[in-house]
This record gives sequence, C-alpha cells and structure tokens, in this order.
Amino acid sequence: MFVEKKLTSYYYAKIVKSLNHFEFTLERVKKLSTNPENLSESDFEIWDSFSTRFSRTADLFLSKYLKAAIIHDDPAFDGYFRDLMNRAEKLKLVESVNDWVDIRGLRNVIVHEYSDDDLEKIFLKMLKYAPLLQDLRKKLAAYET
Repeated sequence: MFVEKKLTSYYYAKIVKSLNHFEFTLERVKKLSTNPENLSESDFEIWDSFSTRFSRTADLFLSKYLKAAIIHDDPAFDGYFRDLMNRAEKLKLVESVNDWVDIRGLRNVIVHEYSDDDLEKIFLKMLKYAPLLQDLRKKLAAYET
C-alpha cells in the first residue's frame, strides 16, 4: 500500500505542474474568440497549446492518479473506467461521474481526429470543464494529507 500512496504523491506533483501550465494558457484563451473564423494563426497556436494542456491534465488525473488512489484504497480493485469513476466519487475525488466521463470523451476527441467544423464546440466544452480541472489542486491536496 505504501507504493500506491507514493504513486499518488508522484502523480499529484505531475498534476500540479501540469495545472500550472494549463492555467497559464487558460488565461490566454479566455481573451480569444471561440469562433475559428475569427482566429489568427497565433490564436490557433494558443488554442492548440490549451488543448494539449487540457488533455494532459485530464489524462494524468483519469489514467494515472485515480488508478493509484483507488488501488491504495482497495488493493483488490479490478474494474472498468465507469467502476473507477464510481469509486472516485465515493472517495470524494470527483463530484460528478458524468462530468468526468464527458471530460474523458472530450480528451479523446482532442487527441484524435476531429473536424474543423467541431472546433468551436470543442473550445466551448474545454472552457466549460476548465474549472473542474482547476479544482483538482485543492481536492487532491486534501486527499494527499
């Protein structure tokens, strides 16, 4: 069990670092249009950076941190993503399983191919879910202590 707790601390540190970059870029995209037709090449570069940082932070939490935290809580845990999320909700690591399922889906869309027609929807969804990623800093700090 000590190894799993050590892993959560390791991933917590990575999430905090990722959040620092994410929040820096979040402040920049808040000043930009979400309509791709109104964006310059520089604006797209900022959105691209934000998308990458959004995806990385979500992935660190969903794929790494949660697994380590749940195995620390229950070494015999063996479940699918939805089971993992339900356990995370019980541990108060997430408030809404559905929101995090949506974030995971959004992360998958960002990482894989998407149509330029979908860009505005993707931008708006990232902005909608940005506060949940930002809340990880406090939630995980409390869990780590």
